[in-house]
Amino acid sequence: MHTWQKICGVAVVLLLLLPLMAGCNTGVAPYDPDKPLGRQINYTITGIDAGSGEMAATERVLKQYGLTERNWQLQASSTAAMTAQLGRMIANRQPIVVTGWQPHWMFTKYDLKFLKDPKNVYGSEEDIHTICRQGLRADEPSAYTVLDRFYWTPAQMSDVMMRVNKGASPAKAADKWLARHPKQVQQWLSGVPRVHGRKLKMTYVAWDSEIASSNVAAALLRKVGYKVVLQSMEMQPMWASIATKAADAMTCAWLPNTSSKYYHDYRSQVVDLGVNLRGAQVGLAVPKYMRDIDSINDLR
Repeated sequence: MHTWQKICGVAVVLLLLLPLMAGCNTGVAPYDPDKPLGRQINYTITGIDAGSGEMAATERVLKQYGLTERNWQLQASSTAAMTAQLGRMIANRQPIVVTGWQPHWMFTKYDLKFLKDPKNVYGSEEDIHTICRQGLRADEPSAYTVLDRFYWTPAQMSDVMMRVNKGASPAKAADKWLARHPKQVQQWLSGVPRVHGRKLKMTYVAWDSEIASSNVAAALLRKVGYKVVLQSMEMQPMWASIATKAADAMTCAWLPNTSSKYYHDYRSQVVDLGVNLRGAQVGLAVPKYMRDIDSINDLR
């Protein structure tokens, strides 16, 4: 091949790669504490699924803190897209504000902080409840007992989430966690009559925290002999599936704030088995290297 042909070939390849290379660059400079934050991130908060309670609460935050009138906006995406963007920005010490919740592996993997919420729009710490369909206690007393007993800590949930984040399948991460905690498994399953291949359907919203809890609960039920089907849904259909008895249970009700609308809409059609985790939190989060951004008021 002649030299000029090689040069032309290289030029063509570079032209083809330019859009891809541009797509890899976020176009955001490293965080500068001497410049207004809004201008640095185009007045954008990176969010998750549009139908989630956390996104609805964040829209209220924008209004009550006067951020909407200052051109701040909430960008819907997904949990996976949000955490991927968070990781990219942190790698380059770039500014970012995300909708965050705890427990979540991102608080273990990255140095993050919640922004103070002096107006208490997000509310105080939350509990996560287990919800089942009406009639489950009579139809499947073994499943009802296991789900009613299921309770763990934010640290334990984070352990399962980190295993999934590192590449393990949710089912295998749940099985390994249970294998490492035989005493807790014994407490959950003690005296529960075994069944033989009876079917159960659990629904969940595809947040990393709920993927962890749903798979651990499903693994416990399988130890008793149930054939458990797990189905991911958006928040409203998840609640509706329990209310209409299309599904049997879920472990994903963040109360009293994040799931408040759906709890209010469906509470007379479902059974609340109570708390399966205490100390959950929802709010806006930023990397700790954004040292002068400590409160939602600082976004102004």
